[in-house]
Amino acid sequence: MRRDRRQALVNQKIRRQMKTAVKKMRQKPTQKALQEASQMLDRAAKKGVIHRNKASRLKSRLVKLLPKGKKKTRPSPGKKKGKS
Repeated sequence: MRRDRRQALVNQKIRRQMKTAVKKMRQKPTQKALQEASQMLDRAAKKGVIHRNKASRLKSRLVKLLPKGKKKTRPSPGKKKGKS
């Protein structure tokens, strides 16, 4: 089998897994589904199946689907305690 066809099969598998994870997240938005979709998007971007900016854009849109109380927020970066 030619190398490009073999790689095309690998890319199809990665793309199919990514799309499935994104669809699951859109149908039932949960923190676990978001984590799985995010991992698959990152993997697809790392492998070059999709552009890294597209992965970032899709992850941002998926986060917006979560209910308000479910989002993990980082604490606001207040003043650091330390020597002045």
